[in-house]
Amino acid sequence: MGHHWDAHSTTLRDIMTNLRDAAMNSKAWPFEEARRLLKRYEKKAPEKGYVLFETGYGPSGLPHIGTFGEVSRTTMVRRAFEIISDIPTKLVCFSDDMDGMRKIPGNVPDPKALEIYMQQPLTAVPDPFGTHDSFGAHMNAKLNSFLDTFGFEYEFISATDYYKSGKMDDILLRAAEKYDDVMAIMLKSLRDERAATYSIFLPLSPTTGQVLYVPMKNVTRDGMITFDDVDGTEVTMPVTGGNCKLQWKPDFGARWAALGVDFEMYGKDHATNTAIYDGICRVLGGKAPEHFTYELFLDAEGHKISKTSGNGLTIDEWLTYASTESLSYFMYLKPKTAKRMHFDVIPKAVDEYHQQLRAYATQDDAGKLNNPVFHIHGHNVPASDMVVPFAMLLNLASVSGAEDKDTLWGFIKRYAPEASAATNPQMDQAAGFAVRYYNDFVKPTKVFRAPTDQERAAIEDLVARLKAWDGGLDAEELQSMVFAVGKAHEFDPLRNWFTALYEVLLGASQGPRFGGFIALYGVNETIAMIEGQLTA
Repeated sequence: MGHHWDAHSTTLRDIMTNLRDAAMNSKAWPFEEARRLLKRYEKKAPEKGYVLFETGYGPSGLPHIGTFGEVSRTTMVRRAFEIISDIPTKLVCFSDDMDGMRKIPGNVPDPKALEIYMQQPLTAVPDPFGTHDSFGAHMNAKLNSFLDTFGFEYEFISATDYYKSGKMDDILLRAAEKYDDVMAIMLKSLRDERAATYSIFLPLSPTTGQVLYVPMKNVTRDGMITFDDVDGTEVTMPVTGGNCKLQWKPDFGARWAALGVDFEMYGKDHATNTAIYDGICRVLGGKAPEHFTYELFLDAEGHKISKTSGNGLTIDEWLTYASTESLSYFMYLKPKTAKRMHFDVIPKAVDEYHQQLRAYATQDDAGKLNNPVFHIHGHNVPASDMVVPFAMLLNLASVSGAEDKDTLWGFIKRYAPEASAATNPQMDQAAGFAVRYYNDFVKPTKVFRAPTDQERAAIEDLVARLKAWDGGLDAEELQSMVFAVGKAHEFDPLRNWFTALYEVLLGASQGPRFGGFIALYGVNETIAMIEGQLTA
């Protein structure tokens, strides 16, 4: 047995070595980030024994598609790093649950009952749903279950726990000691009226427990602060032991210093604060992490997606019509480019993801490492069992008026007799998604147009050739025949002929290869469908 394992591990080691060589030259953005991160430790390994990746979360609202994007992309960089380095890694998800409740969420039962808890830390506000110790704990549980659903590997950290257990004490004492230096960094970025009352420390009121935004009357180098409480009483207390927290920008830099964060990514809206976060981290004795700023998502109109206005896609909406992997694929693509995120991008993402799965099997190491599916799945890239593209399923659902996936399976089985729901689970799932997508989006907006004289003549010619067809259901041969009809009727460019087929026959402006569609739908069925449309 021993010898067998040695042989096995050598093979695995060889594979890893080959991959590492390819990874050091890969243009894929996770590898570019991983190589930049590795430079931090060229001289010596991290004293803490691992490289730390962090993502942050504001628990006043539910985890959303941006949360997924941030954790999935950070995981991609982490995975890339693990290929090029033997240094262990860790990913922490940090929840800012000690923040004061600034507004009452609209979706909670009995919102009036929460009014007396305004400005209390989220972990001190009772849980309106009655299932957890606090509102903060409830939202943290939602975040954990969200991340677990997608199989992310992470360690969860609560800000309240960090501050109250004393894990932030050293950094808080250093912030008091270096108060003037930290304030100097902050004051440069503040308007005069804000600067007049600004403090990096937010004490918790000893009388009401609220998070106070009050000016400091005095800060001593050994960590004592003096301020006026809500009722005007002067209070002096230590910054340690959970008595106070830091304002959010100083907190960002302080957290990096306290945890020893090596890598954090955030949206472009944070980019202007990077110098502030870094400066504070350095003043507090830390080494600023590597960062990566990604572009924000836009809705169909090109407006920034925001939680409050509810525009753009939610994660639940995406997963109603497509798999998690297709969403991960979308997140992988060009993170530095602003992307429109609306329902029309889903079919394309699904089909491209499966094209990449099919390509992966035939690629060399360099090709594999540049393939998005490697960054989604790591070494365990599955095979695609999609015998029919998603776009084709949508057209099929459309012409057959499919109300359930069984209708689609009737066509799929004739086209690919060996396929079944049991042996092709991705295909089966996609068929269900296609029916749902068709009924929700395509059906309500389907518009057929009448053909021009040239188009009508060509379509009638196509019907005649289909009636005489004896070439079976070979998609390529059918495509060549459709092509030949377009050429014979002098469509220029030829693309106009295919556009006409989609718009006149399928009620869509674009679609799959028409030959493949005929092969799937059936020659006689296609003839009947075309004749129906021409006489409609």
